[in-house]
Amino acid sequence: MVGPSSSHTAGAVKIGNACRKLFGEEIREAKIYLHGSFAATGKGHGTDRALVAGLLGLGEDDERIPESFALAKERGMEFSFHTISLGEDAHPNSAKILMSSPEGKTMEAVGASLGGGRIVIDEIDGLRVNFSGEFPTVIIHNVDQPGHVAEVTSMLQHKSINIATMQLYRTGRGGYAIMVIECDQEVPPQSLQWLSKLEGVEKVGYYSPK
Repeated sequence: MVGPSSSHTAGAVKIGNACRKLFGEEIREAKIYLHGSFAATGKGHGTDRALVAGLLGLGEDDERIPESFALAKERGMEFSFHTISLGEDAHPNSAKILMSSPEGKTMEAVGASLGGGRIVIDEIDGLRVNFSGEFPTVIIHNVDQPGHVAEVTSMLQHKSINIATMQLYRTGRGGYAIMVIECDQEVPPQSLQWLSKLEGVEKVGYYSPK
């Protein structure tokens, strides 16, 4: 890893990278909100540069992390930093990131660095979630209606993909829902495309730890 801190630097890179993969689009603009210790001491540990590095797709061991601001400018990615209180229950090493693409697609996510380079994604588009980034993960945004879970799990079974964990979240009956599925194997791109075309599915995100 490029330091100085596994929690404030390496973990921050992983949060940024996870958000980039989940977004699945070119990031034109990122608004980054720092909470707790990230806000208080993050600048000294390079948390700001680490988060931008992750959003650009750099790894935790990439020597270009300290130059991430300049790299972002070269690639045309705008970014800004703000402070925020995510509440008493939020981990002190947390960041909320709002991303937008050139086509106007948006996504927001909250991630926390737990120490030792481990992270957790706590929230996507306002819904509470919980996944570690240790497994290939499919995130499906859909209308809450019967049949979606069965269609998704049947497809994964057909592709011989084992489900490690599965979490379901919704705003209310018949409202907006998210499925978070951690898998033991990578999910092929064509399978993700198939999922995105299902009736009632609004978008599909994918995170690969590779």
